[in-house]
Amino acid sequence: MTRKLTLTAGLIGLMALAACNTVNGAGRDLKSAGAAVSDASGQNGKK
Repeated sequence: MTRKLTLTAGLIGLMALAACNTVNGAGRDLKSAGAAVSDASGQNGKK
């Protein structure tokens, strides 16, 4: 029973770490896409 709980906790931990990396990567992708759109429109966000 203890082995099963340890394995389950480990798998949940790995899935949580993978989700954090995925969200972080998606955020960087969106930031990059936003910068590309701003550059293409001639607005660089500075006033």
